Amino acid sequence: MALPSMWLETCGDDLSPRPALPGDTSCDVAIVGAGFTGLWTAWHLLHHDPSLRVVVVEREIAGWGASGRNGGWCSALFAASWSRLAAEHGRDAALALRRALERTVSDVADWCERYAVDADVAMGGTLTLARGPAQVQRVRAHVTDDNAAGGADTVWLDAQQTAARIVMTGVDGAAYTPHCAAIQPAKLARGLARAVETLGGRIHEQTRALAIEPRRVRTAHGDVVADVVVQATEGYTSDLANRTRALAPVWSLIVATEPLPGDAWSQIGWQGRETVTDGRHLIIYAQRTADDRIVFGGRGAPYRFGSRTSGTHGHDRTFRRLEEELRVLFPPAAGAHITHRWGGVLGVSRDWMPSVGLDRASGFAWGGGYVGDGVGCSALAGRTLADLVLGRDTELTRLAWVGHRWPQWEREPLRWLGVRGVNALMASADRVEVRTGRQSKRADLVARLVGE
Repeated sequence: MALPSMWLETCGDDLSPRPALPGDTSCDVAIVGAGFTGLWTAWHLLHHDPSLRVVVVEREIAGWGASGRNGGWCSALFAASWSRLAAEHGRDAALALRRALERTVSDVADWCERYAVDADVAMGGTLTLARGPAQVQRVRAHVTDDNAAGGADTVWLDAQQTAARIVMTGVDGAAYTPHCAAIQPAKLARGLARAVETLGGRIHEQTRALAIEPRRVRTAHGDVVADVVVQATEGYTSDLANRTRALAPVWSLIVATEPLPGDAWSQIGWQGRETVTDGRHLIIYAQRTADDRIVFGGRGAPYRFGSRTSGTHGHDRTFRRLEEELRVLFPPAAGAHITHRWGGVLGVSRDWMPSVGLDRASGFAWGGGYVGDGVGCSALAGRTLADLVLGRDTELTRLAWVGHRWPQWEREPLRWLGVRGVNALMASADRVEVRTGRQSKRADLVARLVGE
């Protein structure tokens, strides 16, 4: 079991598990996973058709996985590039998916307000900071490319304009997009679970799914037979029998400070609670929480042989690196106590393409492969899956990611070597760029490896 996140500990909800599945049962739709994908799917299904029998099975508790332990970004980001989507599906199709994700950000905020789920939503957008010449070149090129791909409201801010929003060490400018909200993800996940139950959905926690078969979920407590089974397990998909090579579980770790005093915030700024990253290859991400903490996370924790997803032991080095980087970037927070350290896995497909779909013949539906951009993508996935299951022909069911089939990851040890190799290349490229001030060609190799 992974360490509990600060989000779950402070969400104000009773985390006592709901009753496990009492034995064999049947329903119209069975959903494996009570995270964002599964809960949004259940809610939209029941919202459209309250007569449906919907059963959700969850190994831990609702929101325990990535949905309750991510960085708290509800963004319009998509793992595959817009240029790749345009090349494969046409520019109009790429724009349609982009606009759907942009609308999803405000849709989630509106849903929270409408259904009185206080998820600490702040519609502050995202700042991608440029620190040093190599990052300035890359981030400015991203602004140009994003404008060409339909992101007309992505803009470059110079150092002074950036400092008016947030003050961090060594910042030479930033790209800004308004299409992101900072949220408290566990509050959203737990609120969604209650909303699903209000509409008549059944959620069985402490019920581990062992395998998904045609129109059947096998669990440790009995079988669930359904017309449609939805796989909503994201980074934990590899724990299911016969699905160990569908999505690779890649670790992301996070630390959180104690609430900072007012004098620290007077130096840092960050009044808009923008979500923050920078132009390095090995991703970092941060937000200012509603209770004035800094939540700071990043990739780079080692992939585990055999796609194992349990625990966070062995990640001490990565936690130390994050804490050191936080203190470098935010000097006024250098003396702040780190109150929480946690982590979890995100799902990465072999071709770096998120997907939703339904195979009507076998009754198997899926959503995932978000590569860390799952808060927004999962909300769109849930709406789309509901339309697919209900047989509704909508603009969502015609989006470019619908029906995409993932190629299988390589068998071990090739999978272990590949995932660790990509991480090592990105870390190496960052070190080269800091040392030389020039963009590293090693990053181009990473892009080719992941299919960008």
